[in-house]
Parts: sequence; C-alpha cells; structure tokens
Amino acid sequence: MVVVGADVHKQTHTFVAVDEVGRELGHKTFPATTPGHQDAVRWARKQFGRDLQWAIEDCRHLSARLERDLLINGESVVRVPPKMMAEQRRVARTRGKSDPIDALAVARAAQREPGLPMASHDEVSRELKLLVDRRDDLVKHRTATINRLLWRVHELDPDWAPPARSLDVAKQQDLLAARLLGVPGIVAELARDELADVVGLTARVNDLQRRIKSLVEATAPTLLAMPGVGVLTAAKLVGETAG
Repeated sequence: MVVVGADVHKQTHTFVAVDEVGRELGHKTFPATTPGHQDAVRWARKQFGRDLQWAIEDCRHLSARLERDLLINGESVVRVPPKMMAEQRRVARTRGKSDPIDALAVARAAQREPGLPMASHDEVSRELKLLVDRRDDLVKHRTATINRLLWRVHELDPDWAPPARSLDVAKQQDLLAARLLGVPGIVAELARDELADVVGLTARVNDLQRRIKSLVEATAPTLLAMPGVGVLTAAKLVGETAG
C-alpha cells in the first residue's frame, strides 16, 4: 500500500507518496479547495494506483475539508496527531522550511503507528469535536482574562481576591462586581470591564457544555456509564475517534 502524507495550509496542500518502506515516490502541491482535492486524488491514483492510504495531520479547521473530500471520493484516511509530528519533524528536518518534508514526515508517522484513528463520515462526532474545541478555546480565553483581572484586584485591595478557581461561579462574580462598583480609577474600570468579559465567557462556556451533554447522552451512553468518564471526556473520545 502507498501512503500519501499531507502538509496542509490555508491556500495549498502538499502531498508526498511513500512506498511500504517509507521511500518517497513523488510529491505535488494542489489548491486547498474541493476541486484541488479532487485533482490530488486523480494524481495519486494515476501515479500510484488505487491501493492508497491518505495520512493527514489533524489540524482541525485546516484539514477538515480535505478529509471530507477524500472520504467522499472513497479514499481511506487516517488522522495523525500533531504531537506525534514533533519528533518526526526534528529527525526529518533539513535546513529551512519545506512543505514536502513535512508531508513526508506525516506519511512516515502514519506508517510507524498503524493504530491511528480512521476518519469516517459521522456528523455527530464531527459536531462534538467542533463544540469541544470551541469550548476549550473559550475556557483558555476566560482563564487568561481571569488572570489579568486578579492582578488588578490585588492592586486595588488584596482582601478582595476571590477564592482560587472560583470566578467561573456566579456567586463569586456577583460578589466581586459589588466590591468594584463605584470604585474610582482606571484600574477599577479595567477590572469591571474584564469581569464583564468573564461573565459573558462563562455563559457561553456553560451553553456549549449543555449542548455537548445533550449530544453525548444521546449518542454515547455506554461511555458515560463507565466509572470516571464524564461528559467532556466522553465527548472528546467520540470527537477524536470519529466512530
């Protein structure tokens, strides 16, 4: 079987085909569009036959359309985790940046790890993956905002500091808002503004959590029944393994 590794970018994708021992057979770059992906499939089939395994570094938004188009064309696709690529890139990298080198690293990583998750058509798992990723982004944003806010509160009055890791709770948000109300100065003004951001982000995180919970309960009750597996853990497992 020929493995075709992909190095994905916003405008173009570069593909490198390797044989069973990892030797490069050829490479080519195509536009990162559905017609470009179809051209890549035709190129690979013409050059290397139909016994193909496509390996895509799992770059979320960058790789989603490519993955979907390959599946629609009846191709077999595996997802290569980005963390797996760090060591492979370090070993394979020559001086400078090269898309074919990165695509070659993806293909060889897929050969080295035969148990990688297979991509599949599954709307629920796709939705869960997108929702969990979005929730994680919002949580990171909220954490960064809370950290800035806490420094401002410490500058105003160290005794106003809320308990550790409590500013995602409405009671603590309301208490801090009451303390900041009417306090003069730019530091207090910025603290009030950042607290409002925290409140808004918390509402959006909680809304996503409810949507994720509803999907997981409907599609993965067996996972939720396992000891120690909560809603987010189950959602991440479904989203990453895709069926």
